Amino acid sequence: MTNRSSILIIFTGGTIGMIRKENNYISINFNELIKYFPELDKLNFYLEIIGFNPPIDSAEINPKIWIKIVEIIEKNYTKFDGFVILHGTDTMAYTASAISFMLQNLNKPIVFTGSQLPIGVHRTDAKENLITSIEIAGSRSFGKAIVPEVCIYFENQLMRGNRTHKASSNEFNAFKSYNYPILAQAGIDINYNHSVISKGALKSLKIHKKIKNSVAVLKLFPGISKEAVSSLLKNDFFDAIILQTYGCGNSMQENWFLEELQTYTQKGKILINTSQCENGSIIEGRYKTSQIFTDLDAINSYDMTLESIITKTMLLLGESCDKKTFKNKFQESFCGELTKIQK
Repeated sequence: MTNRSSILIIFTGGTIGMIRKENNYISINFNELIKYFPELDKLNFYLEIIGFNPPIDSAEINPKIWIKIVEIIEKNYTKFDGFVILHGTDTMAYTASAISFMLQNLNKPIVFTGSQLPIGVHRTDAKENLITSIEIAGSRSFGKAIVPEVCIYFENQLMRGNRTHKASSNEFNAFKSYNYPILAQAGIDINYNHSVISKGALKSLKIHKKIKNSVAVLKLFPGISKEAVSSLLKNDFFDAIILQTYGCGNSMQENWFLEELQTYTQKGKILINTSQCENGSIIEGRYKTSQIFTDLDAINSYDMTLESIITKTMLLLGESCDKKTFKNKFQESFCGELTKIQK
């Protein structure tokens, strides 16, 4: 056995695994896909590949797929130095966020990547994204992984997975990390921002697989009807409602709306306050129009992405903890997904 880093590539599907046939893009399996990457044979890494069969479009991703990915990593965790997950871009930030919460005490890189153009297209971004992701996943310093956390690499930038949001459907730089610095910039060299990268855990890996999807998102807008709000808040299926408010956590103050929220929270249900803005943080009490959420004991999501809020909520609901424990755990940073900002 050599000192080469060993990397497991997990191909789930997505645009990176498509070719053009007639007037449509269709998925192919990884055995067909790999012939488009002859450069992999030249990399100084030991590579193994596991491909989903059939490949999954990212619009079809669900918690069962997250668990499948985690189980593959769990089974192979001691065998490999790093992991690269090929995934469709539409829900990549959701999956990266979920995996970051499901794999606690991580000390190896898990790098998600994909492409905006299929591998069969001449101008594809697939090759650079995959090759650099492999290099990042296998990069070590003094025998330790340089980036021991769940990341997304796309268009020359490495970002923390649970801080990332797909911001464009047609640009190569499709992902943004609005509230956290990028972890690395790839040019002629890969320049790592060591001060913002996780140091890796000393404890053994801890796996979380229990997920409960009794969560909904309610986005406020001027003129929203009582019927729209009530349809969610009065549905007993939902244990948690994520309320997308304005600015740093503000909402209208109409009596019917405040009464609906109060009735919902009095049932022991969980209300999470998040902003419709991509950049910035919830700061309850800065304006009078956000004071109600403090009074209702709503959960401040601070500067978390919506993708991170949804997936973290699902994991905590899966633990079946009481409301107080849920709030304490939610507002604790598990793996760098939030920064507490005081008003």
